[in-house]
Amino acid sequence: MRIHMKSIIKPLLLVLSSALFLTACGDTNEPKEGVQYEVLSTTLPTDSIAPVTEVFALSCGHCRNMENFLPVISQEAGTDIDKMHITFNQSAHVAAMFYYAAEMQVDGTPDHAFMEDLFAATQMGEGTTLTQQQEAYAKAFTSRGLTSPYDFNEEQRDILIQKVDNAKMLSEQSGISSVPTFVVNGKYNVLIGGHDDPKKIAETIRYLLEK
Repeated sequence: MRIHMKSIIKPLLLVLSSALFLTACGDTNEPKEGVQYEVLSTTLPTDSIAPVTEVFALSCGHCRNMENFLPVISQEAGTDIDKMHITFNQSAHVAAMFYYAAEMQVDGTPDHAFMEDLFAATQMGEGTTLTQQQEAYAKAFTSRGLTSPYDFNEEQRDILIQKVDNAKMLSEQSGISSVPTFVVNGKYNVLIGGHDDPKKIAETIRYLLEK
């Protein structure tokens, strides 16, 4: 009887240990759909949006905070990060005009200091007059030797309108209603709330780029 039990136990232990080994190997920390990211209902055209694009609004306080972490996220993800200003309401649409007025003059994404000036002008506190805000916006441009959007000529206004209209189209197609976030390959939306720190966000972005 003892020999019989041993003959059963040995292969059983081998099976169990193999199962444990396979379970351990399969237990990865891959980002999970619905937790760290979601699939957009409509894939955005890749000729209109960069592989990794931060979706933001100048009126958003969390977006202003996120600006400080973008260098870390970009470095950890091993990729450049483009920007798209969301236009899901009238105030965001107006703010988008100032962002794209900056983008079209620096031939790319405005640097951190420029972005901070744009955020500051957009998020001026209660009691600020329209004139004061207009002056803050204008200074963000003229202090850098750029043209204030208030002084754009007709050709510049036409280009600006095209850029904002394109952002509006992408905003509507994406269905994104909460910012900041990151769109990867025009298909995936990174869920910021599912991450503990910027490095985790970068890990999800890197994973989605390879997916």
